[in-house]
Amino acid sequence: MRPGHALVLFSGGQDSTTCLAWALENFTHVETIGFDYGQRHHIELQARQTVLTSLRARFPQWNARLGDDHMLDLAVLGHISDTALTSDAEIQMTAAGLPNTFVPGRNLLFFQLAAAVGYRRGLHTLVGGMCETDFSGYPDCRDDTLKALQVAVSLGMGQRFTFDTPLMWLDKAETWELARALGGQALVDLIVNDSHTCYHGVRDTLHAWGYGCGTCPACALRKSGYERWKGSPTSP
Repeated sequence: MRPGHALVLFSGGQDSTTCLAWALENFTHVETIGFDYGQRHHIELQARQTVLTSLRARFPQWNARLGDDHMLDLAVLGHISDTALTSDAEIQMTAAGLPNTFVPGRNLLFFQLAAAVGYRRGLHTLVGGMCETDFSGYPDCRDDTLKALQVAVSLGMGQRFTFDTPLMWLDKAETWELARALGGQALVDLIVNDSHTCYHGVRDTLHAWGYGCGTCPACALRKSGYERWKGSPTSP
């Protein structure tokens, strides 16, 4: 068990659900924080409540460690963004070499506000599902970015914060395997049925790997990772 208490940046998607399970396995007290920034896939905010309820019901050993959930209104981020995640725009690559699903400053703002909540509540480990292995190239998901931000936040708050990113060097197949290792098939099933990752917010089609349109970048990563995992010798 790790020292201290943790605050998980929890969107309700596959990665943040896996990170929440990881935190519940490693800390005696865990709280969650979510952000409503006008995201196109707003349905993820409903999914996160379903996931929290399911985790409490299916994993009594984690229920005792799972504390309050916090939701922050960040509508201003959507107002100043011109992206495919905050408007009904076609998902495509930009001249900068990044997909237009990149919301500039999003993770930087998320961590800073999470630290402000953590400061008040004595939660000095912030857990995020950022990954530099299977990702879309977002610069605010990179390890160097988050290490630098951890230093800046700790200095600015006058308290040491630790940013834990348990998925940073895992691909999506390894993320599925981590979920299985943490909570068995029950957690894998919960992620498939209750979490939401699709950028288009589609929840009328259930695939083997979860709900989604099956074609957006988030679905493509999730699907390919699941298929690689199911084809590996470690999968059930």
